[in-house]
Amino acid sequence: MVEMIRDWRGLSEAQKGAAVAVGAFDGVHRGHQAVIASAREAAQRLGVPLGVVSFDPHPRRLFQPDAAPFRLMTPDQMARAMAPLGVDRLYLIPFDREMAAMTDEAFARQVLHEGLGIAHAAVGFDFTYGRGRTGSPEGLRRHGHELDFSVSVTNRIDDASGLKLSSSAVREALKAGDMARAAAILGRPFAIEGEVIHGDKRGRTIGVPTANVAMGEYMRPAYGVYATRTRLPDGRVVKGVANLGVRPMFEIEEPLLEVWLLDFDESLYGLTLETELVAFLRGEMKFDGLDALKVQIEADAAAARAVLG
Repeated sequence: MVEMIRDWRGLSEAQKGAAVAVGAFDGVHRGHQAVIASAREAAQRLGVPLGVVSFDPHPRRLFQPDAAPFRLMTPDQMARAMAPLGVDRLYLIPFDREMAAMTDEAFARQVLHEGLGIAHAAVGFDFTYGRGRTGSPEGLRRHGHELDFSVSVTNRIDDASGLKLSSSAVREALKAGDMARAAAILGRPFAIEGEVIHGDKRGRTIGVPTANVAMGEYMRPAYGVYATRTRLPDGRVVKGVANLGVRPMFEIEEPLLEVWLLDFDESLYGLTLETELVAFLRGEMKFDGLDALKVQIEADAAAARAVLG
């Protein structure tokens, strides 16, 4: 279980002293995992806990408040993805105007050294920090030398086939509906987590009750129909087929993830589900009526069963 700490101020001594990986870590993809592995080696060498320092909200939300939603995961998903990597603590640093105004030296001194008391910082080759993004890995090394923490820098990693391991590459794959490429970069399928909300219940009228989840801050993958696996709060995983988008036939305003859990008949309202988008089956379509829609949904369900096995 990863301990989530949501500030850098006022920490107890027991919460300080970790070897940490520092960065946004949105997606915790295989490139991020390499930076965390570098921090883990330092933690083992120094005999200290392993931590990750990230930011919430993502800095882009402050600097580009009108930008389209872009997140790949929630903080809870981030913590779960880090648990198998041996992470003990996730420091979610509030990214506000005060943080944005800090110089790189102030961030190293006040946040990493005085606030978190780190023993080591691991960063990626392209890590920047501080007001105006003036801080660099080499600059952090200099600050670490002055403040008595060591620094390791992980070079850019592409896989053997030349696949770029980055959050932007994940987003590009998701926009293209290439779920296999997104999963290859992430090391697991892309998943959307959220509370099941009440929809228009139109699906029930054709025998296809769906669990509806608002997209919120998640980036919008290609609109269309997906083969899915959904993890319930009790740990069960249920196969399904989902529509993600605005349903051109009904023209809803905000995109929804609408999941039909196959061979399942339980109420899920108010529960938090995590749904993996395993494979993109087709784009969104308009239909002449509910009968035509139902025929297509049954075909989609058969396709999803074939994909999921």
